[in-house]
Amino acid sequence: MSLYEKIFDSSIKAKATRLAFGEKLKELGSKNEQIVVLEGDLSKSTRTDLFAAECPDRFFNMGIAEANMIGVAAGFARAGKVPFAASFGCFLTGRFDQIRMSVSFTGAAVNLIGSHAGVGIGEDGHSQMALEDVTLMRSLPNVRVFQPSHERETHSFMEWTVKDPNPSYMRVTRQGLPQVKDTGATFKEGHWEFLHESKEENVPCIVATGGVLEPSVKAADELIASGAYPDVSIVNASWLNPVSKENIDRILALKPSFVVSVEDHYKMGGLGGILAEMLSERPSSPALKRIGVTEFGQSGSPSDNYENYGFTGPGIAKQITGA
Repeated sequence: MSLYEKIFDSSIKAKATRLAFGEKLKELGSKNEQIVVLEGDLSKSTRTDLFAAECPDRFFNMGIAEANMIGVAAGFARAGKVPFAASFGCFLTGRFDQIRMSVSFTGAAVNLIGSHAGVGIGEDGHSQMALEDVTLMRSLPNVRVFQPSHERETHSFMEWTVKDPNPSYMRVTRQGLPQVKDTGATFKEGHWEFLHESKEENVPCIVATGGVLEPSVKAADELIASGAYPDVSIVNASWLNPVSKENIDRILALKPSFVVSVEDHYKMGGLGGILAEMLSERPSSPALKRIGVTEFGQSGSPSDNYENYGFTGPGIAKQITGA
């Protein structure tokens, strides 16, 4: 059995995490009258339109005024409501000053949802691509940062965050993502999903997040099939702040030859930055290879963009081997 067959459930249709968010938001909103939703005039794109149809009296289209939307969301949180404020990730985090002061500094439990993450959004081009958002949001010590790689994770985080007293930022995709099989593991703050832990020592450990998890698994299968390595460990890193030290303990226990981070985000400051920071604190840690975006995003189809930026199975495998 390939790693792809072991990890993904082919019986379930791939779904964008923005849609998984919208569907779960509608469900939660129908049960919890404290939930309010603020939108930056992009409800059909962020899928908050599903909540708006179900709970129109608790839906607020703030227009193209994200700074004001963030301030109002903070006010709702301080008044005891459970606000979700959604827009494209680049537009939300482009108002970093308001998030820093009105949300993070005051401890307002605002749930920020940034859609259209990375070059995988395709034709909309760089002006619409969130590529530095994780770096910004994880710099705020009390903001929980989460990037689901499949539908079930999206739902689990939302159920968790409506009860959490801290601000949060969830980064969701435009493109469909395949469903990871349910391992029965408990959803736990800061903990990653170890999808395949190799029994072989001195083989790579790939740590991926969000939309590039699927091609990372394909890359692992390609590396094994080519004979480059007898096996490859795979970790799904959805928690980006906080990150439990137990994740690093578990990776080091595998005794990998090196660790690879893969992310549809700038290589600097995101998942690769997290691993670099945490591994540097451990003596004799394995080397780290970071795979991410190193230039401005471009307009093109999602598949062409992933091909161009090296986010296909063969592209990631090639970067890992240096061939």
